[in-house]
Amino acid sequence: MPRTTRPKSSKTSAALTHIDARGEARMVDVSAKSATERTAVAEGRVVMSKATLTLIETGQAKKGDVLATARIAGIMAAKRTSELIPLCHPLALTKVTIDIATDAKLPGCIVRATVKVTGPTGVEMEALTAVTVACLTIYDMIKAVERGVRIEGIHLIEKIGGESGHYRAGE
Repeated sequence: MPRTTRPKSSKTSAALTHIDARGEARMVDVSAKSATERTAVAEGRVVMSKATLTLIETGQAKKGDVLATARIAGIMAAKRTSELIPLCHPLALTKVTIDIATDAKLPGCIVRATVKVTGPTGVEMEALTAVTVACLTIYDMIKAVERGVRIEGIHLIEKIGGESGHYRAGE
């Protein structure tokens, strides 16, 4: 298969760690980096009608316990992130928690994932993947009742550890 060449931008190449000097995708070499404790927290929302939220809260969803299923799906997704995102490193995660709060004002669910590792690279993608899959699972569990459910606002809340330091959204 012939290779395509891309215009090179030194600014882009320097800023994007997954792009090599020739503009091609690569997995970052983290072998020289120290193993440190790293944590990432991500969040997303699943917005639905009040009636659908009531089904979840009262345990009346036909497919079963929506929130318990979403928690397990989110944990499983964090553990398999490197299989889903091509340039992510496989990591031995030390902690994954999925917290889901129902919110009558939304109405819907707020999903938060916290992922921790001691290693040479961070876990932002694992936290974001966990939230995304947990939100998708909530949708899957209730779609027979309401197809217009929206998944919104998936984003990184906080990153702790690593060479780039502490990041908190909005600061």
